[in-house]
Amino acid sequence: MERKAGVLMHVSSLPGKYGIGSLGKAAYEFVDFLAAAGLSLWQVLPLCPTSYGDSPYQSPSVFAGNPYFIDLDALIDAGLLCRGEVREYRLGSVDYAALYAERYDTLRIAFGRFIASPQAGYAEFKAKHGGVWLDDYALFMAIKEANGMRAWESWADEYKYRTADMNAFADAAEFYKFLQYEFYTQWQSLKAYANGRGVSIIGDMPIYVAYDSVDVWSNPRQFMLDADLSRKTVAGVPPDYFSATGQLWGNPLYDWEYMAERGYDWWIARMRNAFDMYDVVRIDHFRAFADYYSIPAGRDDACVGEWLAGPGKKFFDAVEAALGKKSIIAEDLGELHDCVRELVAAVGFPGMKVLQFAFDGNPHNEFLYTNYPENCVAYTGTHDNDTTRGWFDALDDNGKATVRRTIGYEGNAMAKTLVQRLFASNADTVIVPMQDLLNAPTSARMNIPSTTGGNWSWRSQDKWTAKAASIRKLVEKTKRI
Repeated sequence: MERKAGVLMHVSSLPGKYGIGSLGKAAYEFVDFLAAAGLSLWQVLPLCPTSYGDSPYQSPSVFAGNPYFIDLDALIDAGLLCRGEVREYRLGSVDYAALYAERYDTLRIAFGRFIASPQAGYAEFKAKHGGVWLDDYALFMAIKEANGMRAWESWADEYKYRTADMNAFADAAEFYKFLQYEFYTQWQSLKAYANGRGVSIIGDMPIYVAYDSVDVWSNPRQFMLDADLSRKTVAGVPPDYFSATGQLWGNPLYDWEYMAERGYDWWIARMRNAFDMYDVVRIDHFRAFADYYSIPAGRDDACVGEWLAGPGKKFFDAVEAALGKKSIIAEDLGELHDCVRELVAAVGFPGMKVLQFAFDGNPHNEFLYTNYPENCVAYTGTHDNDTTRGWFDALDDNGKATVRRTIGYEGNAMAKTLVQRLFASNADTVIVPMQDLLNAPTSARMNIPSTTGGNWSWRSQDKWTAKAASIRKLVEKTKRI
């Protein structure tokens, strides 16, 4: 295995003047920074559209790209927009409410000019993706728009059950196909540029899908739903030392038996699309392929539920038979049953280690950098953790003393020190959130789990370019070029 290093930085966090990071100039400059720093991996969060709570892990489609990421300058250069038609923002946190209020109106102007004389690649794009996901997604969004963006379970029965004549929505659906064409075209250009500079892209795949999504609406048989398409059971995790009532996520669970009968065709299409977009895929909550927690729908918490067996290795055998051997990272964090560890070992995918979890005073803690196996991907923290500086600052005196004693360092430059220790570890791959390379405080945290409002909004102030030389020295010293 090659020793590699990379950065976790979502597209939304890139700098720029249009309110959110995009696939434009700053993204290419970020690739240049990674290449100059000797970093060969760029990990992003899910690139799908966001919905309630602005989370990329709750999306109306696991196939579609986020229209907010479309580079408006590219549309201006193509003559689809004029400068005066585009709102500019002061560089700061992402204001999703402001974007929602104006961005789609701006993109509709571009669509009006585009559709009068579509590019040659547009028909090819629709032919490639139409029957797989694009047609259903565009129709779903068109009907959703006509229903005031309400959840599909509240639609009139002829639309909820897909029995109506949908031709009336053809023109409205075309707008959403245009958005996906622009997103995918720009993303593939960026990915090709990154690959050409020696940078591979790690994508993130949530295990579950949102109930209010085209994925459930157009494929209800694949999920545990009642005859009225309401949820029978939902996903979550049981009570533990983090939460006395567990976590109630609310996502519909898969009907794994039915999926197996169909040869996992929906999942294979999803995985195929993911590997068209990314070089490596991290599967979030990987453990659900081994066993998953099933909660009866309608519960207010996760106290009542049961562990059920997932599809196991036969699922990944089917994926490999269809797609060939692919690079997958298994997010195997949390309290795991033996069946989860056995599945990770059987498929051979690298699991994850998070350094912030290492400091309980146990020298054998699996998250301590001195204990990492080669076949793992090690992080200082993830998108759900505080920044390393913020995490350390929030520890009490005893906690800080434990960290210092464990690593043999008495200073306060903890983010820098832990990054250095991570790079020097045995882990084949290390990934550091951009915030930790910038020594950013808690205000730069990406997400606080089980909360809404204020998450997913951090943006870089473009301070990373000056750090390329020092990072490259660390990469070279730890033989991760």
